[in-house]
Amino acid sequence: MQAITTPTTDAAIVGRLDKPDHSDFSVETAREILSIQLSEADQVRMRELSEKAQDGTLTASEQGEVESYRRVGYWLGVLWSKARLSLKHAGMDAPNGYHT
Repeated sequence: MQAITTPTTDAAIVGRLDKPDHSDFSVETAREILSIQLSEADQVRMRELSEKAQDGTLTASEQGEVESYRRVGYWLGVLWSKARLSLKHAGMDAPNGYHT
């Protein structure tokens, strides 16, 4: 019998979290989560890295930075999704200006 390999990437692990489809944040917590964003300095750095990636001039160290930003972005996306679902379950929509 062949062993089943379970993927261990960040995305795969997050996808296996207990109750990934349940979103029961309080309204206040959901709104607070939706207000989380990267700092202006991080946004500038991400744009710089994106331009270098498009030019094909990323160093190995910079590629590591890109991967770190990607993983953080993925986690934020998961949290924002759960927060939006929490608001929806409470009969509310995410207000303008929040991640939708």
